[in-house]
Amino acid sequence: MGTLKPYLMSEDARAQAEFYTKALGGEIVSIITHEQAMGAQNDYKHKVMHLCLSVPGGSHIFMADAIEPLQHGTGVYLSLEFQSENEARTAFANLAEGGQVKYPFEFQPFGLFLGELRDKFGVLWMITSEQKPE
Repeated sequence: MGTLKPYLMSEDARAQAEFYTKALGGEIVSIITHEQAMGAQNDYKHKVMHLCLSVPGGSHIFMADAIEPLQHGTGVYLSLEFQSENEARTAFANLAEGGQVKYPFEFQPFGLFLGELRDKFGVLWMITSEQKPE
């Protein structure tokens, strides 16, 4: 069985990862630049070649600075499920700062809390919690 780990290309991986640690919790586990990994001594030497970010629930997001111009896609969401409505609601609000809410975080007829947004870096998120409303 495989383990899915999203890998995001970024215009500024360090800043994006720091935003996610504040928004979601977790921590930046490691950062490796092109200079550290390959001894690069060019314009890319300080760019992030690989960054590992832990997020709640034991998952990880990998990131790197893009070398080529980015085109943000609309076909992929990062879906993050929380054990409690409050945790999910807080993460949703934090990720929405500077971004755009597509669907507010609300209890849905199909039995869970769900909200969708595009964060300030262009990444699409689906935040959920299966906790029933009180």
